[in-house]
This record gives sequence, structure tokens and C-alpha cells, in this order.
Amino acid sequence: MSEEILKKYPELAIEGIPTVKQRLEICNEAVTEMAIEASQSCIKNWGGSLSDISHLVYVSSSEARLPGGDLYLAKGLGMSPNTQRVMLYFAGCSGGVAGLRVAKDIAENNPGSRVLLVTSETTIIGFKPPSADRPYDLVGVALFGDGAGAMIVGSDPKLDQSERPLFELHTAVQEYLPHTEKKIDGRLTEEGISFKLARELPRIIEDNVKGFCDKLMSVAGFKSKEYNDVFWAVHPGGPAILNRIEKRLDLVPEKLSASRRALMDYGNASSNTIMYVLEYMMEEGLKIRKEGRVDPEWGLILAFGPGITFEGILARNLCA
Repeated sequence: MSEEILKKYPELAIEGIPTVKQRLEICNEAVTEMAIEASQSCIKNWGGSLSDISHLVYVSSSEARLPGGDLYLAKGLGMSPNTQRVMLYFAGCSGGVAGLRVAKDIAENNPGSRVLLVTSETTIIGFKPPSADRPYDLVGVALFGDGAGAMIVGSDPKLDQSERPLFELHTAVQEYLPHTEKKIDGRLTEEGISFKLARELPRIIEDNVKGFCDKLMSVAGFKSKEYNDVFWAVHPGGPAILNRIEKRLDLVPEKLSASRRALMDYGNASSNTIMYVLEYMMEEGLKIRKEGRVDPEWGLILAFGPGITFEGILARNLCA
């Protein structure tokens, strides 16, 4: 939210007025602009060309329209009309890893394909004017953020054509916790999206994270409690969630440093945040190798969203 937006749409600062039309007018345009910018930067860093991209996976919980934002993104980038598109709507904080899982499946089942995964989010859809009756809303304003992210996913990298793979996505798992669907509750109303997060959410994640991670780690031969032998790219839903995961798995502080940096710099930007975490992980890995220390080869990419849904990917660090 900005002064410029409030000057154009002063009704957003008044509680009780139907503003979903105005919010979507802002959000639909904003998420597309951010997604295009993130995609163009990603493609430039990748070194390939737009015509090499065969599939598009687009993730957002900040817009609602038909056709979906995937079409407007493809059009904005100038992609071929034959590009195969997938849109993931309202997956919340687990959307980034869910999109990564879908992109992985597409790449594995379409030899030679290159999948552009894009996430884009804005908090305007859920903005509420300050109210003395809802002091907890200030926590949300301080915690959540806007942004976009993008990455290329494919199989059989062309090493002779400047492709430089960073991670191998080995095994992907999704699991929801029965009877927890009301713990992260979002409703589209006349005043935008209304979110309710249960106070016990961090504890529920803490109680279930060990079994979920053990299942993934066992695929690579790791035993329970060998948590500090792998890297951790965890969506930072909030400080309490990171603290409880660190405590439950007895992780040394640096294991979640990339997640904490992303949270501090960008806030919880919903599906985008895992992109920022992975970028910080690559920076930290480079520093570790320059210092002559060992960078873990295997690790987990994790996120938790509505359901409560756990998304996890066992990944191999190809830079280690």
C-alpha cells in the first residue's frame, strides 16, 4: 500500500466499504508487472532465449480473473501461443514449493523441456485500514510483503551451451494434516481477502515437521537426527515458525540463516519467499566454499500453507 494508491482509491482506507473490485484492479496489473520483470531478469541470468521455454508455471494468491494471470504473463513476455501454461491460484505460503514440484514433474515427463516458474504476490488484496479493535492486524502489516520471483527448471542441462544447473530436484512430497483446514483460513469477501491464522499454527508445524522431513531424508540415506548434515531452504512463515523448527530438529543457527535473511529483508512474501531463500543460500554456499569449508550436498526445500499443507523437496546442491 502507498500514498499514491490511497490518493487514487481513498475508499480503501474506510472499513466496511465494498472494495474488492478496486483491489483486483490494482492487484491484477501489479502482479503481472512484477512477474514480467522477474521473468526477464531470470531469463537474462539463465542465458537461454524466450523461444527455448516450452512451459510456464505461474503461482499467485493475489489476483482473480479469467483468463488467469498466466496468460497475461505469457503475453507480456511475448511467449509463443504454443507455450504450455499451468496456473496455481491461492496456494498461499506453500505455493512457491508447490510450483517447483509441478515444474519438476513437467520437466521430467517432457524431455528437453524448459519450464519457467514464476511467483508474484501483493498484500493489497488483503489490506485493512488500522483499527483499535484489531491490533493484531499490525503484525500482518509488518510481517507480509510484496514481490515476485522466477527460475528455470529443466532436465538434461546443456552444459556446452552455458546452462549452469544449481540444484537437482530429486524427490518431491506433498502432505496435508487432517482436520487442520481452518488453521489457515482465507475468504474472498467484498472487502478483499480476509485471512485468519490460528495461534497454534507454529506449534502444529513443529509437531509434524520431524516426521515429514525424516521421510524425505531417508530417500538419500540419511538417518533421523542427521539434520545438521544437510542444507535447509525453509519458507519463513514467521519468526515463531523458524524458531520452533530450529528447536524441534536441534539445528545449529546457521542452518536457517538464509530463511531469516529473506524474512528480514522481504518479509513473508507468500509464494515468492522461497525464491529469495534459495538465492541467499547460493550466496552463503559460495562464501562457505571460498573459506574452504564443506557445503552440504543434500538438503530440503520446505514450505507450509493452507490445509495445513506441507510441501517438501529433497534436493542436491550441484555447486557443492
